[in-house]
This record gives sequence, structure tokens and C-alpha cells, in this order.
Amino acid sequence: MTAFAITGTDTDVGKTVFAAGLAGYLGAWYWKPVQAGTDDGTDALRVAALSGLPPERILPEAYRLATPCSPHRAARIDGVTIEDAALALPVQRPLVVEGAGGALVPLRDDLTVADQIARWGLPAIVVARTTLGTISHTLMTVEVLRARGITVHGVAFVGDANEDSEATIGRIGRVRRLGRLPFLDPLNADTLAAAFADAFTEGLAL
Repeated sequence: MTAFAITGTDTDVGKTVFAAGLAGYLGAWYWKPVQAGTDDGTDALRVAALSGLPPERILPEAYRLATPCSPHRAARIDGVTIEDAALALPVQRPLVVEGAGGALVPLRDDLTVADQIARWGLPAIVVARTTLGTISHTLMTVEVLRARGITVHGVAFVGDANEDSEATIGRIGRVRRLGRLPFLDPLNADTLAAAFADAFTEGLAL
């Protein structure tokens, strides 16, 4: 695989940290096409700090929206229209593309993150928590993606080990468990690279 779309079961599941680890591991380019909310920095800046990639490998967002909410509303508040042409996939490879929030987050009233992943034709990696509720959220996300014809490359877990939940998702969802990234303290480029290689090198099967 030379390009992946990274989506999550929800917001704040660890998607950006996983994307940074994956991009650094692959020596890839990273692209977050739609950033909603900039007061606390951007995901691209966080990936730049955590991935160890040179600055030119962090591609600029197609849309950087100020309001921290769903992109369709943030765009409306900012007076911006999210256009199909601006979401055209960059040509650089390998490429890690990070979506906004979960798979059904709307970019416009007629376009969700999952719809856009299907348009790109990219395989998706689902980033999921290991805490209570993850089984339902993850299985629903997998079904949403497959319903659009998207290949689900696998599920990457973030958090403390929960063998039963992780195994149940893999079994019922008929989806690969790529590995699990533990919470890291401190979290920096060095600790993330080491933890990512330990957790995912074998499971990714790139």
C-alpha cells in the first residue's frame, strides 16, 4: 500500500498521534485536507512535531477553518464552501491522509468523510479506543466504510490493553487487528517512533 486514509470511531480517539506514527514509519507525506479549529494549533503542526518528518512532507490543508466544530458548520460560519476540486488527492507517495473526526462527520451537507474516502479510492485504517463502547462504535464504522465500497485495511487501537474487546472487533467485524498504541508519557517523536514500531510493524503488513 502506498496511501492510506485514516479515520476514527469518534473525535479524540488518538487518530492524529497514530497518523503521525504511521507517516514517520513510512517516511510518507501527511495531509489533513480539512482542519476545523485552530485555537490549540492544528493537526498538521502536531504531526510535524511527532512524526520526525521534514517540513516539506507535511502538506498544507485544503481548508483551515477557525471554528472547532463539524467541518460543514465550521465552513458555514467562516463563509467558506468546501469544493470537490480542492479535495483532489495529492500525487505524493507514500501518503497518509487524515480525516476529520469519525467516518460520518459531514464536510458538507451532501458529503461525509466516508464519502470522500470512497471518492479517493483509498484503503482505510480505523483508529479506535479500547475503552467501554468501542465494540459498537468500531463495528459501525467498519460497516459504514464497507457500505461505500471502501477496503478496510484494519483497526488500530489506542489505549490500555483490552484483549476481549479488541478480539471481538476483529472476529465479528472480520477485520484485521493491526496493533495497539499505548498511552505515552512523555509523548514525543522518539517515544512515538519506538512504540509505533513495536506495536504495528508486524500488524500493518505493508
